Amino acid sequence: MRDRSTLAAFLLSALLAGGNGVAVRFSNHELAPLWGATARFAIATAVLFAVVAVLRVKLPRGRALVGSVIYGILTFGITFGLSYIGLVQVGAGLAQIILALVPLLTFLLAVVQGLERFRWQSLAGSLVALVGIGIIFGEQIRDSVPLLPMLLVLGGAISMAESNVVIKRFPRAHPIATNAVAMGAAALGLMIATLISGERLTLPTQAQTWLAVGYVSVIGSVGVFSLFLYVIGRWSASATSYVMLLIPLVTVVLGAVLDHEAVTWAYLVGGPLVLAGVYVGAFAPALRLSPQATTAGPMAPASAGAYVHAEAPLSDDGHGNPGCA
Repeated sequence: MRDRSTLAAFLLSALLAGGNGVAVRFSNHELAPLWGATARFAIATAVLFAVVAVLRVKLPRGRALVGSVIYGILTFGITFGLSYIGLVQVGAGLAQIILALVPLLTFLLAVVQGLERFRWQSLAGSLVALVGIGIIFGEQIRDSVPLLPMLLVLGGAISMAESNVVIKRFPRAHPIATNAVAMGAAALGLMIATLISGERLTLPTQAQTWLAVGYVSVIGSVGVFSLFLYVIGRWSASATSYVMLLIPLVTVVLGAVLDHEAVTWAYLVGGPLVLAGVYVGAFAPALRLSPQATTAGPMAPASAGAYVHAEAPLSDDGHGNPGCA
């Protein structure tokens, strides 16, 4: 029963996270993008701080507090600020496919910054994913979808990947408290960006907009995060991260059904290439192991010669970054 409950939580998290991009699209129909993102994380912050108070969880202090704020600005503020703006013109399915690059981008950034060892397999996966993105981008441009919004979503993916690397340099804190502080910092930053941009601070007038904002705030942020914590507490971080390969499939289907997004040949060809590249580059076991790793076994530590396996976006720091819109 325990394995079944964990599998159920894993699949449910993919299903709920897959609805985030579509809900953001509905939110953008009435609310200005930065203001919509601000409202989302303000509500999520209030819910998380309520949980912190009920559970009497200690808030991060010192360098852990600094790390939580930086993490929040990168992964919730910049990532979702850019993604919300991009989703005004970019379909939810395409946006989620781009965000599925986060685990692979995390590994590449970790290599560049000296936190992981380079693998040719990761480079091969990057090239495969790049071909897939190129196919989708090319088709979208031919259909008159501006390039800039797609690049904004890609920029959001890079920011989220960098947050996974940065957070490793700071002391750990309780994941619920960390995310409460992080989302609070993001909400504040997004509010400042909203005021600077001159967006109107209006409340929704349509029921579907209230539903969309409520969904991404409570279910898509707090709910999905809680499910991730449940799963990662029972499975390995790398196994839990496989949800990144399921979320785009859910989003494409929901986008087609709920928001009438077209599922084109580019999605059917480029999408699987992106997901395959992410799998090969970030999740798949190394194709060649050193003699020491073979002797020590597949779970031997890196110092014993085993391969280094990227576990982003759900790294063992317990912050739980699902990497979804």
